[in-house]
Amino acid sequence: MGNTCTKIRPWLLIGILFGLCSLLAGLSIIQGYVCDIGTEQQKLLGSMVRQELKGWYAIGLVSIAVIWFAARNPPRPGAIGRWLCLHLAMALVCSAGYSVLTSALVAGERSVMHPGEILTFSYLIGKYWPHYLICYLIVYWIVVVAQLGWHYYNRYREREVETAQLQRELVEARLEALRMQLNPHFLFNTLHAVSALIHENPNAADRVVARLSELLRLSLDQTKPQEVPLSEELAFLDRYLEIEQMRFAERLKVEKTISKDVQNALVPYLILQPIVENAIRHGIEPREDLGLLQISADHKDGRLFLRVRDNGYESTAKAAQAAPEGIGLSNTRSRLRHLYGDDFQFELAADNGCGLEARMEIPFHTRNGNGTATNG
Repeated sequence: MGNTCTKIRPWLLIGILFGLCSLLAGLSIIQGYVCDIGTEQQKLLGSMVRQELKGWYAIGLVSIAVIWFAARNPPRPGAIGRWLCLHLAMALVCSAGYSVLTSALVAGERSVMHPGEILTFSYLIGKYWPHYLICYLIVYWIVVVAQLGWHYYNRYREREVETAQLQRELVEARLEALRMQLNPHFLFNTLHAVSALIHENPNAADRVVARLSELLRLSLDQTKPQEVPLSEELAFLDRYLEIEQMRFAERLKVEKTISKDVQNALVPYLILQPIVENAIRHGIEPREDLGLLQISADHKDGRLFLRVRDNGYESTAKAAQAAPEGIGLSNTRSRLRHLYGDDFQFELAADNGCGLEARMEIPFHTRNGNGTATNG
């Protein structure tokens, strides 16, 4: 049973052996009693019970030493012969020890077969030592095989845990890399907005730079978890939209429809910004008149639905829908796949021939008071 059972929880091991030996002793007692029913020979039930219990408890005591020895001498590649020799020698020692221990414990009891006789140590060891020896040689190898099975089972489980841990760390590393790829892309586009404003509206450019510093601080924050409450994600998005509204002035109108009961829903950090940026670039920027950006969030049947819609021109919408996804949208899809496997939907769809709608569907879950995510 390995070091876990013999060192960490020895009393549990002793309890299991005691219970198993008690069960086997009980079965032996029942068998002996039932076999004598209807026969002329009547055995002493009390003496039979004591002898069976002492014999099986002796097996349990010696088996503790076998488990201890087997745990410290596991088979090693290239040394199987040495392992067999060690255990053959130990099997003989333990069998001899069991013979002596059982004879000493049973000595003084009345003979079950001959009720008038008292069993002595010399009589038991002289007559029954071959029986004791062969009996415990069989038990020895049963115990060794059982210990090996438990040992390899524990190793298998440990490797499963290690593999799961490595896979989780790999996924987290990939997610972090994907999240960090958003920053240069976002920075480039924001600086482009600053360069467009710096000569036309210096005050607006100054405010954009201030908001940009806030966004960079938040987006580069390595302490942020992969999932944050939707309210926090929307607060980040508001800073980005403030920059874009300074850039577009009266040409950009933002409408948000957010259900109150989804404010605490967990969403991937920085998941909305690249989607909104894509809508502004392909839907709002080509327009000369008012551009409308609509953001909505609600949930139903344990699913969270996020939508970002723009009112771009039909030709622009079709071109954007047919074009390969850029860095922002491809990273968004990759992050969703790493976080949720196949349990998500993300698509761009033409909205009645006018503009595009980005639709995202992910599991609805929140974080409870102790920081653990719970399904809604």
